[in-house]
Amino acid sequence: MDIPHFLFGIFGNATALFLFLAPTITFRRIIKNKSTEKFSGLPYVMTLLNCLLSAWYGLPFVSPHNILVSTINGTGSAIESVYVLIFIIYAPKKEKAKILALLSFVLAVFSAVAVVSLCALHGSSRKLFCGLAATIFSIIMYASPLSIVRMVIKTKSVEFMPFFLSLFVFLCGTSWFIFGLLGRDPFVAVPNGFGCALGTVQLILYAIYRKNKGGAKADDDSMEMGYGKPQQQVEEKKQVTDK
Repeated sequence: MDIPHFLFGIFGNATALFLFLAPTITFRRIIKNKSTEKFSGLPYVMTLLNCLLSAWYGLPFVSPHNILVSTINGTGSAIESVYVLIFIIYAPKKEKAKILALLSFVLAVFSAVAVVSLCALHGSSRKLFCGLAATIFSIIMYASPLSIVRMVIKTKSVEFMPFFLSLFVFLCGTSWFIFGLLGRDPFVAVPNGFGCALGTVQLILYAIYRKNKGGAKADDDSMEMGYGKPQQQVEEKKQVTDK
């Protein structure tokens, strides 16, 4: 057993679990208010697809020596499924229909990848096919906070970018990036290298604008990876101030 490889995988599991659990603050609020309010369900469904594809990629018959990738993404799939179910229950009728359609698309994509990889591909071609699919949606998941980064630069405030969330984006991306490098697996290293870089950018911005928090405590929406709608919140605050 490659001890460093294993240890970085364990650390990656721990940091990724924190990221998956971060939206519980938002969903506690949704359940309490019996409404999804202004939250978007899109990132939860897309993160579910990422977790399903990554968990599939980590299975021994697809990609040997990556079982730790499967364990955390299998856990993430279960957590994200609960989020999506809650969102569907409390979303308005129009939003509910949109999320159900998107969920159907996600399940269809995952089923297609699984069936094709099992029935038509073998060995390295199976790993390549599943790895590319998992890489694409991992990058999409890590890119979700870009709207928050843009808002921080625009407002020169870190009100909607909590430090610890930024820190765990960096730690998660870095640990899995090193895990991928040690395992010589570009399908793990590349997307998580992107996550590491994004986390670094967030920490740098936090260091620059840490004293600017808009004069108010950030809402619960800010405690997750760009899943809220901070631009809309800022505009609403501005309207209230103008009145």
